[in-house]
Amino acid sequence: MNEELLKIEENIVRMLKTVYDPEIPVNIYDLGLIYNVEVDDDKNVFIDMTLTAPNCPAADFIMEDVRLKVESIPEVKNVVVNLVFEPMWGKDMMSEEAKLELGFL
Repeated sequence: MNEELLKIEENIVRMLKTVYDPEIPVNIYDLGLIYNVEVDDDKNVFIDMTLTAPNCPAADFIMEDVRLKVESIPEVKNVVVNLVFEPMWGKDMMSEEAKLELGFL
């Protein structure tokens, strides 16, 4: 992968860390809700993400926030956010920082 794509991926992660589930005081990246981020050669971004629960009332809000924030990165052309529930999310997917923030450590 070239340096430009790596820089774009770093910017994507930085943006994802600004997206929060309104009910949880930890960003979705540290919660482990982002399963995969791919940037193709045309700078289209494909994100596989999940939610803490399939019936999350904030699902549309969170997915739209992800799409809008990642699209705001100047180099990014298109963003496709794919909601997946395989594998099922669990607390073990959270970063140490998130576990500490939420009192799981």
